[in-house]
Amino acid sequence: MWLQTSCELKFSISCHTPFVLMLRPRSGAQQWVASEEYLLYPNVPAFEFTDDFGNLCQRLVAKPGEFTIYTSAKIKTADSVNQLPGGVFVEVQNLPDSVLKYLLPSRYCESDRFGDMATEITASQLPGYDQVAEIERWLYNNVSFQPGSSPLPVSATEVNQQKFGVCRDFAHLGIALCRSLSIPTRMVVGYLYGLQPMELHAWFEAYVAGNWYTFDATQQYKNGGYVAIGYGRDAADVAIYNQFGPPVVPNEQNVRVDLLPE
Repeated sequence: MWLQTSCELKFSISCHTPFVLMLRPRSGAQQWVASEEYLLYPNVPAFEFTDDFGNLCQRLVAKPGEFTIYTSAKIKTADSVNQLPGGVFVEVQNLPDSVLKYLLPSRYCESDRFGDMATEITASQLPGYDQVAEIERWLYNNVSFQPGSSPLPVSATEVNQQKFGVCRDFAHLGIALCRSLSIPTRMVVGYLYGLQPMELHAWFEAYVAGNWYTFDATQQYKNGGYVAIGYGRDAADVAIYNQFGPPVVPNEQNVRVDLLPE
């Protein structure tokens, strides 16, 4: 399917403020970026780099006053999410070097604390894809999806205790459970067509049978329409913006995802 995505962030800046942004999707196996628009009001010099996870990032210094960031893209993305029931577990010694970092505990995904719980949840499943699918089902049935309930990132341990959260929190707990079974798992932030309420979204991907597969415990059915912007170990790696100095938050954040004619 062809989608038009857009994100507009409006800030009131009190002093010169450095930003690092992550707002440009990149083309890959599941999506193709046909065209983009990236606007800054007022215009300031911006410099792009690729971070350690392959994400396209931009750095700039915003001047005092009103400051707006607007991005949009026309993207071809998959009509459905790839699934592989029975997909085999890849032993750690056979994993590519590039995915090894997604086995380790991270700031918001304390996978070293979830081994017993993950083993209990997946006891009846074959190692690999079926274990991750069972964790996804467990999250959907046992954690309440409450948009707006946690404005700041919380860890997998905290999510497991409170049993509610936003999409980011579901991803953190899912990642921690999967990693505790030695399944490489990464966090993804981006857009989802048809999401309600519409905002930027987070989900996770697990590496089984030699490929990455999408899992999203906030959605009852896994349809297509996912557009990835950033990948990382947890929310600390995939913030759409980081700013430095006196804290600022958007006065407005407008996100849209529209279906385009083929």
